[in-house]
Amino acid sequence: MEPRSSLGPVLTQDVADPVDTDPYPAGFHDALTQNGPDVLIRDARWRSYAPAPEKTVRRALAACARYGLEPGSVVLAGDREVRLLNGRHRGKHKPTNVLTFEPPPGYGGGDIILALETVVREARKAGRPVSHHLAHLVVHGSLHLAGYDHHHPGEAREMEMLESRLLSRMKVPNPWKTRS
Repeated sequence: MEPRSSLGPVLTQDVADPVDTDPYPAGFHDALTQNGPDVLIRDARWRSYAPAPEKTVRRALAACARYGLEPGSVVLAGDREVRLLNGRHRGKHKPTNVLTFEPPPGYGGGDIILALETVVREARKAGRPVSHHLAHLVVHGSLHLAGYDHHHPGEAREMEMLESRLLSRMKVPNPWKTRS
């Protein structure tokens, strides 16, 4: 059994999923697991809501890596931890679904931190699997670290289109289309 909070990278072995049609060549995910960003599970409850959350994160990172988008780490935390970080670094004393922290100048990577309860609540409200929403937010955070933003309608539309394109590579439905 894994401790509630993990301080090191979680290494995973990619397991074949008969329903999953992975567009990436054999060994691609294994290379990411060994050399790619760290995936840190700070709240073990992620495993209750999203089967194999590390695999979901790594698949989202693999989709982003094809575009040169690669954070230094992805942290799966709880609302409390994200609320504290959001308050300390952004002056907003509430949790948010995803936080990104850019690396210092001259360094690559950056960090993506996700809040479990907020992600689960949003996924349920949208009627989507938590793993799909998790993949979407990892892609979203990766795009933020690459300089994309959504403050203006044109920027938002560009970011949404790229998100949906990257997610489609994972067979995750477009989060911007309403479900009928």
